[in-house]
Amino acid sequence: MEEVNLLAESFKFMILGMSVVFLFLIALVQFIKLQAYLINKYFPEAPPAPATPVANTSEDENKRVAAIIAAVSEFRKNKS
Repeated sequence: MEEVNLLAESFKFMILGMSVVFLFLIALVQFIKLQAYLINKYFPEAPPAPATPVANTSEDENKRVAAIIAAVSEFRKNKS
């Protein structure tokens, strides 16, 4: 009979321990949500600055195309 009593008591402790951990995790999640809310409220994230487009001159574009053509022709020459 004592074994049954020990099993029942251990089951009670298991349920108690799991409940405490579960409640702690719920409290932790709520605290983190509150913290995120307060941080966003008092320290809002600055909107990103609009990117200024870089002006591509036709000379830069021509140099880029020439470099690509030279690289492709060199690759084909070395490949065969």
